[in-house]
Amino acid sequence: MKKLACALTVSYLSVSAALAANYLDQPVEDNLPSLVGIYKQIHQFPELSHQEVKTSAIVAGEMRKAGFKVTERVGKFPDGSQAYGVVGILENGPGPRLLIRGDMDALPIIEETGVPYASQVRTKNAAGQEIGVMHACGHDIHTTTLIGTARLMAATKKQWKGTLILVGQPAEETADGAKALMADNFYERFGKPDFAIALHDTPGRAAGQVAVTSGPTTAGVTSIDVVMRGIGAHGAEPQNAKDPVVMAGEFIVQLQTIVSREQDPRDPAVVTVGSIHGGAKRNVIPYEVKMELTTRSFSDKANQIIIDGVKRIARGVAISAGVPEDRMPIVTVVEKETLPSMHNNPALNARVKTALTGALGAANVFEDDAVMNSEDFGLFGLPGRQIPTVMFGLGIADPAELAAARAGGKPIPGAHTSHFKPIPEPSLRAGVKAMTSVATALLQ
Repeated sequence: MKKLACALTVSYLSVSAALAANYLDQPVEDNLPSLVGIYKQIHQFPELSHQEVKTSAIVAGEMRKAGFKVTERVGKFPDGSQAYGVVGILENGPGPRLLIRGDMDALPIIEETGVPYASQVRTKNAAGQEIGVMHACGHDIHTTTLIGTARLMAATKKQWKGTLILVGQPAEETADGAKALMADNFYERFGKPDFAIALHDTPGRAAGQVAVTSGPTTAGVTSIDVVMRGIGAHGAEPQNAKDPVVMAGEFIVQLQTIVSREQDPRDPAVVTVGSIHGGAKRNVIPYEVKMELTTRSFSDKANQIIIDGVKRIARGVAISAGVPEDRMPIVTVVEKETLPSMHNNPALNARVKTALTGALGAANVFEDDAVMNSEDFGLFGLPGRQIPTVMFGLGIADPAELAAARAGGKPIPGAHTSHFKPIPEPSLRAGVKAMTSVATALLQ
């Protein structure tokens, strides 16, 4: 009898999701032209983490137009500065509380896509170097989808009951945006949701498709700074030096043995040296070389193995080079750029998948494996995963280009590259319909 009841429930939910999806078709199409316009505006004028002034204003304005109660400048960073978080709340009678997040920040990359609305924004980094600014991770798609979802949920209030909490999140790329929101008494101010959902674009799927993952979804990331200190000298007199450039090279090579020889191969992990700086002139041996690392893993055990290995190898290289004790390397774990792994709650993931299937059809819903990329959305679930969370993938690739790439042709540019290029209209159509259908299914 229980099996029959479960089967009937799943069947009912599938039919309900399909009906809701059909009901959304026309509203999605009606809103699509203006949403594409908003997307292109956000894409053309991107803003880096901690600087999302205009983007947050767009989100806040659109939420207010849709009838949400809006609070701006939500979030507090460790230095005391206020973040540009936006929270919109729409109450619609008794029922569950659902949080939906869309992140708003861009990356320091010069855009080379060639699209008419490409970013021409330039700024300077902390070192005074001129850099580009580009939405190379699809946060413009996420933000615009959030706006579209706000519009449709407000317009279809007869289809759902409960409270909807929409969050325009700053500073995801610097891994401190969600932390800033939580540090600003987020749930005390806006209420704790029963569940939280988000989407993230993926160039590995065609526009119109979505992907779900149950359990571990994205890896945890630990950022580590390593300063290899030595003794400087003239380049013609290396015997008077303890060369930190050579030591940095040895350190980087030995670093590869942590994952290959210390970590259990059944528990994936990655160590990457993404930045190395040292010296100012070709014939001068510098006093130090600074390296910036990121490590990624799904387990606390793997993460600790990596941290311990980095410290041990750095010290070992310095000792072998004869560096005195007072010049040993400095290894620092950068807590503000460190995140735990993210897990999709299996029960909630099953409900999300049912809603997505009803919205887009079973042929467009896929099961994907976990990825080594990292995300701060999991922090909305609180320590111990008190609040069920799910993030699903939204395809943004041109179907023909993706098919050609899979057949051995030109690869699809990935995220965090200068050629990253979502197709706006079909991506937003699917994104808004998918997210609204999921929200409607959960708010029953």
